[in-house]
Amino acid sequence: MAAIKVGLRDVLGDRELYRQMTRIAIPVSLQGLITVAINLMDTIMLSGMGDAQLSASSLATQFINLFMICCMGIGMGASVLTSRYWGMREPDSLKKAVTIMLRFAVFFSGVFTLATIAAPQWIMRLYTKDAELINYGVIYLRWMIPTYICMGLSLTCTIVLRTVGQVRLPMLTSVVAFFINVFCNWVFIFGKLGAPRMEIAGAALGTLIARVFELVSICGWFFFKDDRIGYRIKDAFMKCGDLLREYVRISIPVLISDSLLALGNNAVAMVMGHIGTAFVAANSVTMVVQQLSSVLTQGVSNASGIITGHTMGRGEMEKAQKQGYAFLFMSFVIGCVAALVILALRGPVINFYKVSEEAKLIAWELMDAILIIVIFQSMSSILTKGVLRAGGDTKFLMAGDILFLWVASVPLGYLSGLVFEWPAFWTYTFLKIDQVIKCIWCFFRLRSGKWMKKIYSAQGES
Repeated sequence: MAAIKVGLRDVLGDRELYRQMTRIAIPVSLQGLITVAINLMDTIMLSGMGDAQLSASSLATQFINLFMICCMGIGMGASVLTSRYWGMREPDSLKKAVTIMLRFAVFFSGVFTLATIAAPQWIMRLYTKDAELINYGVIYLRWMIPTYICMGLSLTCTIVLRTVGQVRLPMLTSVVAFFINVFCNWVFIFGKLGAPRMEIAGAALGTLIARVFELVSICGWFFFKDDRIGYRIKDAFMKCGDLLREYVRISIPVLISDSLLALGNNAVAMVMGHIGTAFVAANSVTMVVQQLSSVLTQGVSNASGIITGHTMGRGEMEKAQKQGYAFLFMSFVIGCVAALVILALRGPVINFYKVSEEAKLIAWELMDAILIIVIFQSMSSILTKGVLRAGGDTKFLMAGDILFLWVASVPLGYLSGLVFEWPAFWTYTFLKIDQVIKCIWCFFRLRSGKWMKKIYSAQGES
């Protein structure tokens, strides 16, 4: 594509772009904020049970997060197609993309369910050698077995609903799920209202009940009430072979990219787990602040992907390129704001947790590193998970995720943390160095214009 002249006004964006972005990003960000609040309540309640139970739940959750990121990869890969087909006004192609997505989601749910049933101890040994942490983690994983199918369907359906402007229902569902989770945690962790005191198992049960509610609410709407897509249960059995090749071309690189990213994050968790329990507990404390500071980034990333997909679906390529620069500028501002949020919250949050003094000291070092990384993470996230992905440039992004995570972050983090035993600040910085590299790499890709790819449907191309 020929170079497009971009001025300051294009970089700053126009009123219509901000209006569209706000309409999508705010509900998505609020939903992310609620998810962070759920994690916050889980960790606060479990911190009263000691470092071991808090660390065990954190490590066990890493495996569940691996599944969650795979599902998000499936859903986000499908959303590249569904947002484009929505802009092209092709409902049949959109439904076929959803059908293929759901089949992948069910398959992955089955794989993770069987793995957790068959080998929970082996899963925990990937993250730690501590026998106490393994025992607690196995308890947590066994209670969480039914959540895979719940998350697999509700997450992917939520992502597709967002691509057609349905953002309020997922947000409201998350609000109610938050209160259900907090109440059930209080009841089952501490044994209130006549319930048995279950401790770490109670935290898992509370999360499970909230996930079941999300499944009923989101999928009930998606399969029986939604009239924008109009997808019904019978559509899950439709023939979609004519779209499978295009789905594989565009969506599978997203799934591979996000899955390898999830594996990389798990490798990071393994490094932390082998450094020691105090390091894991410290990371659990900082994780909440990281998530809290990045909720707006996630919202804008989702919005940028949907808006870019709709714009390109209408054939407005030059406009999509200019919007890409505007989203890049927004991501820098959001990253700076996130750093300020972390700076303001790190003291109160660290002191609030009932963890050991060693864990608190490590948490302070981690927060110092996060202050810097979060700016680059905001920019790379909005480019890779939003603009460039919506343009169909999924193979390029897959290559970047594999290269920078596995060639830079994981080996450098391993060397700094386990071989050289450097301070927590440098260990964490190296574990996240891929965010810095990707930010620079993707900027040049955006400027080249090569990220805008044609996407084919059952009726033609866009």
